[in-house]
Amino acid sequence: MGLDYEIKYRKGEDNKAVDALSRVTGQQLMTMIVSQLDTELLTRIHQSWEQDQGLQTLIQQLKDGTPSKYCWENEELRRKGRLVIGSDENLRNKIIALMHDSPLGGHSGVHATVKRLKILFFWKHMRRDVRNFIRKCGICQRCKPILQNPAGLLQPLPIPHAVWVDISMDFIEGLPKSQGKDVILVVVDRLSKYAHFLLLSHPFTAVTVAQLFLDHVFKLHGMPRSIVSDRDKIFLSNFWQELFRLQQTDLLMSTAYHPQTDGQTEVVNRCLESYLRCMTGEKPKEWARWISLAEWWYNTNYHSAAHTTPFEIVYGQSPALHIPYVLKDSKVEVIDRSLSAREDCINMLKFHLKRSQDRMKKMADKRRTEKELAVGDMAYVKLQPYRQQSVLRRTCAKLSPRYFGPFVVERKVGQVSYKLKLPSQARIHPVFHISLLRKHEGPAPIVSSLPEMDDMQQICTEPIAILDRKLMKKGMRGIVYVLVQWSNSTVEDATWESYDEIQKRFPQFNVDAA
Repeated sequence: MGLDYEIKYRKGEDNKAVDALSRVTGQQLMTMIVSQLDTELLTRIHQSWEQDQGLQTLIQQLKDGTPSKYCWENEELRRKGRLVIGSDENLRNKIIALMHDSPLGGHSGVHATVKRLKILFFWKHMRRDVRNFIRKCGICQRCKPILQNPAGLLQPLPIPHAVWVDISMDFIEGLPKSQGKDVILVVVDRLSKYAHFLLLSHPFTAVTVAQLFLDHVFKLHGMPRSIVSDRDKIFLSNFWQELFRLQQTDLLMSTAYHPQTDGQTEVVNRCLESYLRCMTGEKPKEWARWISLAEWWYNTNYHSAAHTTPFEIVYGQSPALHIPYVLKDSKVEVIDRSLSAREDCINMLKFHLKRSQDRMKKMADKRRTEKELAVGDMAYVKLQPYRQQSVLRRTCAKLSPRYFGPFVVERKVGQVSYKLKLPSQARIHPVFHISLLRKHEGPAPIVSSLPEMDDMQQICTEPIAILDRKLMKKGMRGIVYVLVQWSNSTVEDATWESYDEIQKRFPQFNVDAA
């Protein structure tokens, strides 16, 4: 179906044409469209009346002159001027698709689609049929956001039984060079919340990080039982995995694109960044001088969840107060804790942490929805946005599908994570949090694919073909530009890029041969 308007701007006629078109209301426009419905669709509508026994009886009654809300005029069954559709499910779905999938419908929601349909057509339970159709629309499922509360109730990590037995680790990157360092390794004890801030500089390897961990954490607290971290390439390396396997340390990685798994370290990162921002805002390249003070500041801060400071939990005494001497009576309290008193302290700490966790979970679950998938279900997966690259202008990333797939759910991992059966060439961890999954409705598609991923599990784009070339003047010299087709995108999304920049950014890509 198509309706083309051509307004020819001629003097004396163009304004009249524009005024006439502006006076066409939405209902009149839809009426004009239905008048141009193809003969096949109109024939099927007439056939639906013949196949619907109830409508046949109604038509006969109307022909006999029985009063009704329906009318039979010009060999057409109408209700309040709208064409009545018989009980032909395929025909109804085709009409819904006409008003939903077409450029005129724009994949609108249930309410808008029903409004469009009611201008032209009528059948009972129209809203229910539209709702079922849109719920199973593959394009809507892949391209539209989920407007419900995030799926998956909060699942706090278990409270450790002792200090420095279960820890978490993460990196803070993107810092300016300071004393040759530009990365901070944050290590946090999950029970006491005590943290160490260790400095690194690019480039560093898993061996460098492991040695730093031994020099500053292991020598003070021993080898932990478990380490919670994100899926950084250092923590995924064979060396790191084998080192802690031999030490019988469990490496607990976060699920793909769900950093909340390592929420403890993320919070500490935010606190440390805020401290450095406040202390070194005017001289940001001196942040490395403040790391020792930042570590003391954080570890001697009172934590509302633990009802004490991390320093006191680890060392069994209050931190020394660095304040100027004041001429007044003062007492220095020396606390000698027995083993039983220390156990009481740990038990009280666990009580406060458990109460804080319960309160946090109760508040968080108010803004979340409980959702489950069954093994064998098909689910779409939401991936990270396209990685920013200096050459790629990301012309298509904004309008690319929000979800990819669908893929089969292989098994449930924990309470709110699922393992998907991804394609064999996929370079991404197959376990996802439920908030990143969307159950597929309707028949399963034949082909399910994922975009190409890099080592950081981000969607990557690389040039795959040169479609055209042109010479442009810039200043006093000419610059060659090439029309580049990118991976994970179509020919229509090709962009003009500088020949020299493409060669510099992608040396492995032969621009001349493409």
